[in-house]
This record gives sequence, C-alpha cells and structure tokens, in this order.
Amino acid sequence: MTSIPTIDLLIVDDHDLLREGIVARLSDVGNIRIVGQGCNGKEAVALCKTHEPDVLLMDISMPEMNGLEAAKEIKLLGLKTRILFLSIYDDNEYVQEALRIGASGFVLKDVSKPEMLNAIKSVSEGAIYLGPKVAASLQSRTGTAQPKVKDYGLTNREKQVLALIAEGHLNKEIAYRLDISIRTVESHRSAIRDKTGGGNAVTLAKVARDLGL
Repeated sequence: MTSIPTIDLLIVDDHDLLREGIVARLSDVGNIRIVGQGCNGKEAVALCKTHEPDVLLMDISMPEMNGLEAAKEIKLLGLKTRILFLSIYDDNEYVQEALRIGASGFVLKDVSKPEMLNAIKSVSEGAIYLGPKVAASLQSRTGTAQPKVKDYGLTNREKQVLALIAEGHLNKEIAYRLDISIRTVESHRSAIRDKTGGGNAVTLAKVARDLGL
C-alpha cells in the first residue's frame, strides 16, 4: 500500500492566537509536519532558508516585512517551497499580486479545517488553489473597471494606525506596536474618523481594505 507523503509546513502570522490555533487544528493530521513558526516576513524568509518547507502558510499584513514582500524574496531563493497566503481580505489586487509574485494559493482566515487541508495538499502537489470565496470574488471583479479609491488625505502614521484597527487591535496594543502613547493613538483615531467618515471599527476596516492596507 502506498504511503501518504508527509508535507513539511511552515506557519507565519503575527497573531499568536491565530497561529497557535492553526497549529492545534493541524496537530492531529498525520501527514502534516509543522517545521516552524514565525511572526513576520523577515522570519518567514529566514525560516524558509533553514527548513525549506514544502508549503509556507503565511499572512499578508505583518510588521517589519509584509507577506507579499517576503514572498518576493523567497521566490528569488529558488526553493521548492510553495506559498499559500492566508488573509482576512479577499481584495482582488491582493490576490492578483500574490499570484503574479508566484504564490500557489490564497484562502481567507475563516477557512474551515477541511478546506485548509485541501488547500495545503493541493499546493504541495503543484496546483494553484483559491478558496471558494476568493475565487468567486476574483471572478466577479475580473474584467470590471474598479472605481478609483479616495485617498482621504491620511498621513503615513494615520495609515499605520488604520491598518492595525482593521486587524482588530485595541488602542493599547496599537500604542505598544507603534511605540507611541495611547493618547496619541486616540488622537490619530479621531483624525482618521474625521477624514474618512468612518464611525466604527467595521467601517474603518472597509476603508483600510479599499486603501490596500
């Protein structure tokens, strides 16, 4: 009887709870071996050099170096590693850029365990895998002119704060990550609301996605 080949998997996401949740989810899957974990793009590159995993499951929005930038560097290394992106956004530009760089797949963070396993298995075998929601979104937008995104006049710092708000971080966490005071975060948040008209976190997350943050 032919044995099922083991897939060496590297997981990189800056959210500890999410990363640990994925590890726990896959811990009982016999043919998946988790060879490492990282929390930013720089670590993804370094860990790929060390372990050369079959599949890298990686977030896009991360500190120090985002997933797309890391993917570019990893592809230049000429490794066997295939990249499967995991994101909260199904933004068409993100998906197209990921595929242009050479990623093998793109799924959303609300992916079910069976779909995640299918995605990992598919890309490890050389296929391109897009989650159903991602594929549907891509198909519905392909060939359709997209409206120009309003810039809102946000400063670079306000964009950084907005991106972290969109990821669900509280003011205290944002202050820690950006090394600024909570009061400064509150000030930036107020300015962002005034400029964008976004009254709550859900609306601000949509603005962040429209801006590609």
